[in-house]
Amino acid sequence: MRRNHSLGMAPLKAGLLALLILLIGCYFAFTKKVPFRHHYTVNAVVRNSNLLLPGSPVRIAGVTVGKVAKVGRYRNTSMGEIAMNIDKVGLPIHKDATLKIRPRLFLEGNFYVDLQPGTPSGPVIDDGDLIPVTQTSTPVQIDQLLTALQSDTRGNLQQALQGLGAGFGSAPSAADDAQQVPSVRGLTGGQALNQALTTSPKALTGTAKVTTGLLGTEPHDLSRTIDGLGRAAAGLDEHESDLGSLVTHFNATMANFAAHSAQLSAAVDQLGPTAQAADGAFARLTTAAAPTATFAHNLSQSLPELPATIKASGPWLTQAKQLLTKQELGGLLDQLQPGTANLAQLGHATKVWLPKITAFNKCITKVIIPTGNIKVDDGDSSANVENYKEFWYAMVGQNGEGQGFDGNGSLLRLSAAGGGNLIRSGKSNYVPEAYLANATLPPLRTRPAFAGQLPPINRNAPCYLQPVPDVNGPDSVGPADGSKPDAASLPAPEKVK
Repeated sequence: MRRNHSLGMAPLKAGLLALLILLIGCYFAFTKKVPFRHHYTVNAVVRNSNLLLPGSPVRIAGVTVGKVAKVGRYRNTSMGEIAMNIDKVGLPIHKDATLKIRPRLFLEGNFYVDLQPGTPSGPVIDDGDLIPVTQTSTPVQIDQLLTALQSDTRGNLQQALQGLGAGFGSAPSAADDAQQVPSVRGLTGGQALNQALTTSPKALTGTAKVTTGLLGTEPHDLSRTIDGLGRAAAGLDEHESDLGSLVTHFNATMANFAAHSAQLSAAVDQLGPTAQAADGAFARLTTAAAPTATFAHNLSQSLPELPATIKASGPWLTQAKQLLTKQELGGLLDQLQPGTANLAQLGHATKVWLPKITAFNKCITKVIIPTGNIKVDDGDSSANVENYKEFWYAMVGQNGEGQGFDGNGSLLRLSAAGGGNLIRSGKSNYVPEAYLANATLPPLRTRPAFAGQLPPINRNAPCYLQPVPDVNGPDSVGPADGSKPDAASLPAPEKVK
């Protein structure tokens, strides 16, 4: 048996559903609001709502936090009332909140509400509360400005500005300059005012500090001060006779001041330098305050231990008293007194001796040691060691050569055959004559080359300022033409004393 049933939605239901969706879409398109959503509403009274319209933005610090919901007349007055819907981003709003109606940018058109949420410590207003007209303001329109400035008012304003300009721009007369301080003489009013403005920041800073000080440090300090002054005035009123006596004595004091006006004027002239000196002293005291506070704190920590310390130092002081007597340290000082004169002489001699020791040390480190560390280049016969080592090698060899054949002699015995090459030694320190010998082969040369005279020595300059000798330099290889000097023709070296 076949069942008869329909599939899908009935045409009537489909039409109703489509109509409902269309209505919802039109609502969102025209109202741009979410239905059934609660908005935090704030009302405000303004003197003139200008061209503010529903939908105009409400901004806090340039950020949009809501919109104007309604604009109308406030009760039966000429003032206007604004209802604003504020989003959560703009909350909270406090009792001392203020708002201004400001013109928007040229491309935006119309006006917007500039809302200041108030002091964070103040109470918060409730939903639907009213901001009074004393906390609102509106922009001045051009027609209001022109209405306020009528022809006679504008003329008076022009005259006032001209007079003000003449007063600030005209040069002062000699009589006017005579009554002014030297720093502003010859200046116009505007120039003198500009000069005064250079010192105004410091003066205003001091005024601000005084004003801040008048506020006190705790709530109601100023009110309690005024109350105290009131009680003081009441006390003076109760003792009227004493107040009269005070005035009489004060009059006598002022008369005395007048009689000594010259001395008082001189004292006042010294107040400026005194204040400057005091300012520097106070600055140093301020700098020393922190270390002094730290020292006082540390000292206070040690004070509980002071009685025990004094008690413990009693036996030590007893022993120290005996130690300082004539039989102990006093007698020792008497014995040491003669030695102080010698110490003074030693100190004076040391001042003369130390520079010489310093010069000697510099000579050793800068000239003698660098010279001894040079390796003498003697061709194939080079020892390839520093010359101070080569010197001691020669001493060791000389010691071996100096032994006799039987170990008892002290003469150096050399076996040399005669030849046709005469060799003459220089003069020694023991005998004035030179020694002669005949060699079969001619001598090669000495390295460094023997020039026959000592190198130049500057005996007036300190040793450490002398250059290190270059034993391997051009002068160490003999004549430039390569000739070999005859040893017999070379002069004997000078004897250095």
